[in-house]
Amino acid sequence: METGMLTKMVYMMVVMVVLSMWNIGIRAEPQVPCYFIFGDSLVDNGNNNQLSSLAKANYLPYGIDFQGGPTGRFSNGKTTVDVIAELLGFDGYIPPYTSARGQGILRGVNYASAAAGIREETGQQLGARISFSGQVQNYKNTVSQVVNIFGNEGQAANYLSKCIYSIGLGSNDYLNNYFMPGFYSSSRQFTPAQFADVLIQQYTQQLRNLYNYGARKMVLFGVGQIGCSPNALAQNSPDGRTCVQRINSANQIFNGRLKSLVDQLNNQLTDARFIYIDSYGIFQDVINRPSSFGFRVTNAGCCGVGRNNGQITCLPLQPPCPNRREYLFWDAFHPTEAGNTIVGRRAYSAQSASDAYPIDIRRLAQI
Repeated sequence: METGMLTKMVYMMVVMVVLSMWNIGIRAEPQVPCYFIFGDSLVDNGNNNQLSSLAKANYLPYGIDFQGGPTGRFSNGKTTVDVIAELLGFDGYIPPYTSARGQGILRGVNYASAAAGIREETGQQLGARISFSGQVQNYKNTVSQVVNIFGNEGQAANYLSKCIYSIGLGSNDYLNNYFMPGFYSSSRQFTPAQFADVLIQQYTQQLRNLYNYGARKMVLFGVGQIGCSPNALAQNSPDGRTCVQRINSANQIFNGRLKSLVDQLNNQLTDARFIYIDSYGIFQDVINRPSSFGFRVTNAGCCGVGRNNGQITCLPLQPPCPNRREYLFWDAFHPTEAGNTIVGRRAYSAQSASDAYPIDIRRLAQI
């Protein structure tokens, strides 16, 4: 073999080795050091798997399009917070509290629990779940571990102040409380406006607890259009397509209060930043212009039972629709990965002025 050819081959091999080392060893750091998640089944990624609860999704067809198969996520694939974690630059998804261990907690923890609400009693007809206050208590346990890892509270507090905190609760307080008069008395005790006030009062208390334990960048997700879910349509819509206005109206009252709370807390806690994500408005946009987003079906679940596939969640091993990308809803209540991707992307980088207030997650990460 000629010397020139040998030299060229050696050079090419060196280049390939360097490139492979670059790919393996050098990754961009995420935009924030950690991401903490509080919520319900929209973002639960396995915390309910070991609970004595009917609210579980650790079986097929859930997770049919997810890289790890069924995990406890209530979708065919990724949730909104999975999409946001990717956009924030995290290498892998944030682990559930039940499996987060050791140094891994420094990347963040997901505390979300299916059927959980702001109110303690919410979702109790489905069995065990971790309410918002319970999730905050679990976060406090994590903070103790973070302090131990750093060796002092000051360093731990400085670290946590740079992290993003995602909070999305309230859906179950309507689905599995206020609009379930056979199980709960709240709709007889409170008008929709009074109920929203009670929820915001309890919500605020937990946000202040998070603040007291280091949270400084908080993202508050509004409640989506519950009145347009396949379950609401199946039960209360005369034509199976028209959204249930009395439910959506109550959701909008809560969302209005939540957006106002962002202003209030930003004024009171000046070293913290709170933002509001208009999940309701994003869903409204999709339902009004489904074809613009690639959807063909917005009023029925990809799998489920009964009218609109909206009576209950997916049955174990039930074959789902094959064209999942064309469905907004995966089951009676929860969006498909395609639906979650739209909300996650617009929460991270607002596409319209109303998507995020006063700024989006991308800008919050830069502060």
